[in-house]
Amino acid sequence: MSHGDEKRFEDFFQEGKYIALKNHLYNYTLRKRAIERILEHETIDLVLEVGSGISPVMTRTERIVYSELSPRALRTLKAIQGGKGWYVAADSTRLPFADGAFSHAIGSEVFEHVERDQQALDELGRVLVSGGELIVTFPHRKRYFANDDRFVNHFRRYELHEMEEKLRTAGLRPFVVRKILGPLEKATMMVTCFVASRMERDDKSAQPTARSSVFMRYVVAPVFKWCNVLYAALAALDAALVPQRLAAVLLIRSRKIGEGAQDTA
Repeated sequence: MSHGDEKRFEDFFQEGKYIALKNHLYNYTLRKRAIERILEHETIDLVLEVGSGISPVMTRTERIVYSELSPRALRTLKAIQGGKGWYVAADSTRLPFADGAFSHAIGSEVFEHVERDQQALDELGRVLVSGGELIVTFPHRKRYFANDDRFVNHFRRYELHEMEEKLRTAGLRPFVVRKILGPLEKATMMVTCFVASRMERDDKSAQPTARSSVFMRYVVAPVFKWCNVLYAALAALDAALVPQRLAAVLLIRSRKIGEGAQDTA
């Protein structure tokens, strides 16, 4: 990621209009819903969510550590969350936690942004207790790599067997695979990122005003929210109907197997 790209994403973390819209996105909503449903009936000791940014996918427990490379993102997230949980600025490839510190870990749309992704997965395997679980979501199918992946600085997309093998290398055994988003998501994001990149070039000199901020908060944000609620239903239907091999985003649930642990999957 270039310095310019880093600054663009850092600026997003404290830009009001971005924060107002980001957490209503249909694709984020569907990932969050899927992960929180999985953990809803789990006995949780302590959860680690890596790469949370300002949009964590687990918010239903206070027994959670949010880990993110950007201190600015964590400050913004802490304000949004009201300080619930703990906040640690850290590189996912060098986590500052003891072995076996967590009962559960989450990495949602993270590893495609990490150059040394296997090292990050190895670290998550290390900090999980024996029998602990890791839930990951990731962009699926290498053939889908396009302008939207480049726009958000993806190093790669994954085939299912590749991610499963990376998890096994990290000492984790995959036991559940679910479709989260289908090809409709891919088409939507390609168009969205094309438009966003054009707007970004055309809007460099524009400065926010009090009037535009009010319009964003009371007009654009509510309309954006309800459009995404409706689109989430359409995207969920699309994911349910397409075969797994065509899914754009997959979820894998895996378990760390060690001495004294039993695989009950």
